[in-house]
Amino acid sequence: MSQYDVFNGDADGICALHQLRLAVPLASTLVTGVKRDIQLLERVAAQPGDSVTVLDISLDRNRAALLGLLDRGVRVEYFDHHFSGAIPEHPGLRVHIEAAPGACTSTLVDRHLQGRYRLWAVVAAFGDNLHGTALELARSCGLGEDGIVSLRGLGQAINYNAYGDSEADLLIAPARLYRAIEPHASPFDFLDSDASAQLLADGRRQDMAMARGMAAAYRQPAGDVYVLPDAPWARRVQGEFANELAARFPPLAHAVLCERSQGGYSVSVRAPLARLGGADRLCRQFPGGGGRAGAAGIDLLARDRLQEFIRAFGAAFDPGHGQVRA
Repeated sequence: MSQYDVFNGDADGICALHQLRLAVPLASTLVTGVKRDIQLLERVAAQPGDSVTVLDISLDRNRAALLGLLDRGVRVEYFDHHFSGAIPEHPGLRVHIEAAPGACTSTLVDRHLQGRYRLWAVVAAFGDNLHGTALELARSCGLGEDGIVSLRGLGQAINYNAYGDSEADLLIAPARLYRAIEPHASPFDFLDSDASAQLLADGRRQDMAMARGMAAAYRQPAGDVYVLPDAPWARRVQGEFANELAARFPPLAHAVLCERSQGGYSVSVRAPLARLGGADRLCRQFPGGGGRAGAAGIDLLARDRLQEFIRAFGAAFDPGHGQVRA
C-alpha cells in the first residue's frame, strides 16, 4: 500500500503537510506544483488500499478526481479552507474543512494536532496574509517581537516562491523546498541552517521592489487594480504584492493581474482586511476562478473580459460605486 501527500505549493500547503508528517512520519509520494496548480488529484495514480492526504486545494475543484479515488477503494483524508461545495459522504473520506475568513489549512492541522507544531502554523498564517491569526498563534507560543518578525519573513518568502506559470518561474520547486524543510522540527532551525530561506528572502525583496514601482492601472472607490507584465519576476511576486497592498490599505480591496503569454491575465484578489469576505464569490463568476473569502484568484481571465472583471470587482467590494477610472 502506498501513501500520497497532495498539497498546494505555497506556505500553507507546505507547512500543513510538514506539521502532519512531524506528528506522523510516513514515506510518501509528493504531488504538488505552483500555487495555481489546483486540480492536483488528477495526477494521483493511487490504487485500491492506498491512502491519500490532501492539503490546501479546493475540494470543489477536485471533486471528480476525488470521487474517482474513493470509488477505487482509496482512503482520503482532506484538510482545506477553500470553498468546498457539497462534501461527499463516503466511508473512505475523512474531512477537515473550514472556510472561515481567519482560518488556513495549517491552522486546521494545528487544531487537529492540538498545537504540537504550532510555530509552523504561525509561518503559514503569515504566508497566507492572515496576520491577526498569525499574531494570536505566535503569542500563544510566547514569541517576542524578534521571533515574530523572523517567522513573518519566512512565511512570506515561502509563499512568494509558489507563484508562477510553471515551476520554471520559481526559485525552488515546491517539492524540493518541502524536502529542505522536512528535517526541521522548528522553523528557527530551518532559518539558521538552510540557505533556502535566504535565497527566497533575497528574491522576494528584489521582485517586490519591481512591483512597488508599478502604478495602479485602475482606481475605484472599492480599491485598486494593478496589471503586471508578462515576466517571471511579475509572476513570482503577484500574490505577495497583493498581500502587501492588503496589509498597507486594510479598508480597500485589491486585485493584481499579470499578463499571460497565451493571452489574458492571471488574477489575484484580496478582500479588504478590515472586512474579509467576497473575494471567492467574485472570482467564481469567471472560468477558472476560486479561492477563499479573503483571498482568491482566476487562473486565466480572457482579455476581452477585463472590463467586465473591473466592474464586478467594484460591485463586489463597493456596491454603491463600481465606476472604472483609469
